[in-house]
Order: sequence, then structure tokens, then C-alpha cells
Amino acid sequence: MSSDEIREKFLEFFAKKGHKIVASPSLIPSDKSVLLTTAGMQQFKPYYTGELDALNDFGTQRTASVQKCFRTSDIDSVGDGTHVTFLEMLGNFSFGPVSSDDPADYGANGYFKRSTIHWAYEFVTEILEIADERIKVSVFKGDDEAPFDDYSYKIWHEEMGIPKERIILAGREDNFWGPTGDEGPCGPCSEIYVDDIEVWNLVFNEYYKEKNGSYKKLDLAGIDTGAGLERIAAVSQGVENIFETDIFQLLVSKINELAADLDKKIIRILADHLRASVFLIADGVRPSNKEAGYILRRLLRRVLAYSIKYDIHGDLFAEAVEIVKNKFGKVYPEVKETKTILSVLEEEKQKFEQVISRGIKEIEKYSEISAKDAFYLYESFGLPYELIKELAPKQATKNLSKSDFDKEFEKHQELSRTASAGMFKGGLVDTSDNTIKLHTAAHLLMEALRQVLGNHISQKGSNINAERLRLDFSHPDKLTSEQIKQVEDMINQKIQEDLAVKMEEMTLEEAKKQGAIGVFESKYGEKVKVYTIGNFSKEICGGPHVQKTSELSHFKIAKEEASSSGVRRIKAILN
Repeated sequence: MSSDEIREKFLEFFAKKGHKIVASPSLIPSDKSVLLTTAGMQQFKPYYTGELDALNDFGTQRTASVQKCFRTSDIDSVGDGTHVTFLEMLGNFSFGPVSSDDPADYGANGYFKRSTIHWAYEFVTEILEIADERIKVSVFKGDDEAPFDDYSYKIWHEEMGIPKERIILAGREDNFWGPTGDEGPCGPCSEIYVDDIEVWNLVFNEYYKEKNGSYKKLDLAGIDTGAGLERIAAVSQGVENIFETDIFQLLVSKINELAADLDKKIIRILADHLRASVFLIADGVRPSNKEAGYILRRLLRRVLAYSIKYDIHGDLFAEAVEIVKNKFGKVYPEVKETKTILSVLEEEKQKFEQVISRGIKEIEKYSEISAKDAFYLYESFGLPYELIKELAPKQATKNLSKSDFDKEFEKHQELSRTASAGMFKGGLVDTSDNTIKLHTAAHLLMEALRQVLGNHISQKGSNINAERLRLDFSHPDKLTSEQIKQVEDMINQKIQEDLAVKMEEMTLEEAKKQGAIGVFESKYGEKVKVYTIGNFSKEICGGPHVQKTSELSHFKIAKEEASSSGVRRIKAILN
């Protein structure tokens, strides 16, 4: 069954079950707590919380969609045959209250676990015609915060006839989903596997996670399911991986045509990144050094770097844009705007060629390139390990190994992995030199605010990129011009004093005893890192930071404004 047929049959199936079919919104979400749209349920969050009324807006408490999604957390997994960055998510949703949970009830009412499981099983076995013996399922085994989902277990075993040996009991990491962003609806889930590939996640939204990490029971229990079209297509079409499906077939063939004997993993990375980039650009994302633009730039520069390394002939961008337009244009008309898309790609290509020349000049400065140096070249110039080895003199990289580079990469992975929605932990968008400087400046800003305004100041959020820092903090009133000047002067004084920035690892209790500040509603591990800036600032943080404050140049507050009730926001730069 083709991917077009699967998409169409899914929507037809749930329309017959009383669902309103809702179009996919943009990859740029209206929910500002996330960087990009990562799940089908994001557009429906207000209906789970009761802020909006589904009956009023849709005429029913049931909806279904095929949602464009982008998951930054999967970038480094692309190439394994099952992971992609851009994907289409088939989903059916219910917003309660549940007055009937009989799968034969196709009215406007909400439904819960029983109907969800019955319908998912019906679609997989009867519509997709996948044999029962190929199917395994998983259910949440329970923990201290939520109990074992025995109801779902009984439905799968007693009503669907799945034998116990094909029902997996899994913990929170695998079978408790959500929320998208730092708060929202969430709950235990039940996953469907075909040939050991996870194809459908059935989420039972019973809880709401608060920003402080606590959970409360939702008044209106809801359903949120997600089935990746790419994986559904793979198991339906009987191929070994998603890149052999009709979704990628033409793109993979074209890459093979333009560059013979490429490694399969490289082909898959190129196919995924090219398709994803076209969709990002079509939805208005432009390459930059911050937020979604940084993600797009990272994808494109990886494609361009591989194009150089493997001498890929022809215009790969133009070929990819045409293939994506022909394959997806009927469903997503925005990808037909090829002139605009190609213009953005060509401009980024020219910029990358300039970066490459700067990167080559930078490489020439090294007589020997360590793993740390290689990671710096990767972060600052977008040069992957393979291209560094290719461009640098052999003598300079004789002691540089992929395993050492990967270890260095792993040290920074916590900063480069998005927290469920694409934002970097600690609010960092990247780990470039200027971002690290601004991250250190944010520590100085927090302490200066406490000294000028009072110890009630606590951090409520941050976002830091190479151009500016943004810090949200608790304070009831707008800062006066005099207070802003006091804060600026205090920080610039500490920069001039050339204070040392030191890091110590200790227990959370030891950190608190030493007076280190932190976001204490966060879940810290047994050991924490404490960064001390002279005798001025002491803060729990994952890093990274500069070694001395004199590296920061001049600090300037660009804007001070309200963020939300009782929370102010400062945007600042380093001149």
C-alpha cells in the first residue's frame, strides 16, 4: 500500500468513527514553549485543558489529522533505517468527557482506552492487513508517580487476544509520554510494534505536568495517538527500512545517480535532510544562528559538506526540490513554491562556501588537531569530522580518531539535545564561542538583578544564542532606567575585574549550603556542577562557560519587558 493510500485510508477510517478531520498546521508552532511542531497533539493542547471547547469548534470531541512534525532529538540517529527529522504523524484525538467508551459509539462524545485500542488494532489488522502474529504491544508497568495500566493490559490480552508473551511491560522512559514543552497534558501510553518496529503510540492523557515538575489528575481525560507514516509505510510495504519506501524511493535513487558508491548511511542522511529542509523553508524557516533557523542551517551544511567530500555531481538541491514537490505537493501545496525554496538554498550554499574557506584557513593554523579542536571546528564552521580529516594535512590529524571525536561530542550532547521540543538545555541554542560568552553573562546578570532588586529574584526561563541572551525572572514591577543602569554598571565592573570562572562538582545539598542558586524545582542528579565567578556569583549549571570574565567585552541591556504575570524579561547583548 502506497504512502498516499495509507494517509487517505487513515483519515477515512477515523472520519467513519465520528472524527473531524483537521488540517496540519505549520512546522512553526503557535505554542511558544517548543521550537518546532513535534507532535500531532500540539495544536490541540487547549482542548485537553478545557481552555477551548472542541464541541463548539469542531462539532465533536473527536479529531484526526496527518501532522507535519520535526524532531531535533533524532538528528544524530538519522541513517539507521527507522529515524528521520521530518515526519508525518497520523493521529486520532479525544478531548472528553468520556460518556461512552464503546467502540461502536461513533457519535460526538469523547472516548478513552478501550475504543482507542480497538480502533488501532482494527486499522492495523483489517485496513493495513498486517497479520496478528507480527504484532507486539507494550503497556506502562507503573512507578511511584502513576500506577500500572492494568486496564489496557486486559483489553490487549482478553479482548484483542494478544498473548502475554507479546505484551511488554515498560517503565516511564518508554511508556509515559509528554508533555510537549515544559508543561501540559501527559500520561501512560501503549505502543504497537510490527516486526519489532514501533509504529503507533497510544497516549492516554490522564495527567497534567506543571512547570515545577509535579503532576495532577486531569478533569477531562483525553486520547492522543501518533503513528509515523514512514514506519507504517515500511511495515505495510514489506521493506527493511523507511528509506526503501515510496516516500524516499525517488530521492534515494537520484542521490545514487549523482554520487556512485556512497555509503547507505550517508545516502539516508542526505535524503532525510534534503526533504526536511524543503519542508522547513516552505513553512517560513530561514537559515540563521538561532532557534529553528539554526536547525535548518545545521541540516543544510551537513548536506553541503557531504557534497564536497564525496564530490556529488549535479545540482542536488534543485533535484531534491523537484522530487519533493512532485511527491508531496498535492497534500502540502506550500512545497510547490520552488522558486522561493531554491533561492533560500542557493543563498545558504554561497554562505557555506565562504564558511568553508574560513574553515580551511582556520585548519591551517593547527599543527595538530585534537578531538577538542575538531569539535570546535565542527561547532564554529559546520565542518563534520569526515570533512576535517579530508581538508586537514594528514600529519595534523594523525592522532585524531572518530571515537575520540564522538566522546567530545558526547560531552556536549546534553547541550545539543532538545528537551522534548527542540530547545537546548540551559536555554542554549548552540555552543558557539559567543553563545558561551553570553551564557556566562547570564550568570552575572542573575546576581546583579538579585543585588539591585532583591533576593526574591529567581530564574523563570532563558534562551541564549550567538547574538543575544534572553532571561525571564520573577519580579512584579518594570525596571526603572536607573535600575537598568545599576545592573549594567555592576556587570561591566565584574567584566573589567577579570574574575576567574571555576567549576566544582558536589552534591545538591552541599551546593545549597554554599549558597549556590539554581532552579530548584528542576530534577537534579546526585551530583551537580557549581560555577563560581570570583566572589560575585555561585550558581548550579551544566555549563559551558568562559574561563575569565574579561573575555566578555561590554554588556548592554537591549530590552526590558513583561513576560507574564509577575515575570519580567531582559534581552541583552555583548558589544
